Amino acid sequence: MMNLSLKARKAIITGANQGLGLEIAKEFLKAGADVALCARDEMRLNAVKESLSTLFPNQAIITCKVDVASEEEVKNFISQAIFKLGRVDIIVNNAGIYGPMGLLEEVSVKEWVQAIEINLYSVLYTLKYLLPHMKQNRYGKVINLSGGGATNPLPRISAYAASKAALVRLTETLACECKDDGIDINAIAPGALNTRLLDEVLEKGAESVGKVFYEKALKQKAEGGAPMDRAAELCVYLASAESDGISGKLISALWDQWPRFQEFKEELLSSDIYTLRRIVAEDRGKQWSL
Repeated sequence: MMNLSLKARKAIITGANQGLGLEIAKEFLKAGADVALCARDEMRLNAVKESLSTLFPNQAIITCKVDVASEEEVKNFISQAIFKLGRVDIIVNNAGIYGPMGLLEEVSVKEWVQAIEINLYSVLYTLKYLLPHMKQNRYGKVINLSGGGATNPLPRISAYAASKAALVRLTETLACECKDDGIDINAIAPGALNTRLLDEVLEKGAESVGKVFYEKALKQKAEGGAPMDRAAELCVYLASAESDGISGKLISALWDQWPRFQEFKEELLSSDIYTLRRIVAEDRGKQWSL
């Protein structure tokens, strides 16, 4: 891992009581940050705080039970984090769910909308109430968790795919809005992780998620999936001063050469590399223009 420091930095991480969110919290603490963690499961969150406080006794670790689909709860959490930490420099919007699995006409509309609320609206809420604070400080780092659903169709998991694609476009848009405020806003694709989301796919079975996706999930479970620490390390990089100026990108933890970004930073900043764009005929060597 790159030797990066988050010493004296203050970070919020959502969905941080298990899986990738917890791994990110550990890496942030190792790098020297103070953290405010939230999740819906208060019992698990309290256990996480106790464990992390033992490992990092000299750093602030704040926890709060929050339903990120609730604007009011998110607003209150952001206020508490700023008050208790003194300021907030970084937010990792990690909370997310797959939502209903199955053909669109067969899934619950209520569950579909709930997935949008948790995966997309939660980011709207956190940034609505945190960006003014970051703008006042003239500095901030925003890291949004996207994934394969943003760049490839995901049949039978449509709410997840739609929300994650929307999240990337929101990331790019807000990066433009905040380009003169010293705030970097990026999305990351962590890779296919062996977390509770994978377990949900396996529980639903091939009838709900489709034979191809189910068999892919079985293989992933058996092989161990993508290394979780790689995605957490990317988050540390994007939260650090090393990545200052890089904004509006969707970066793959596994496939993109982010540890070497400093070597070609100027070229990266002046291009649309690592963004979502429309492919036209000429991009594929076709001369279809009128």
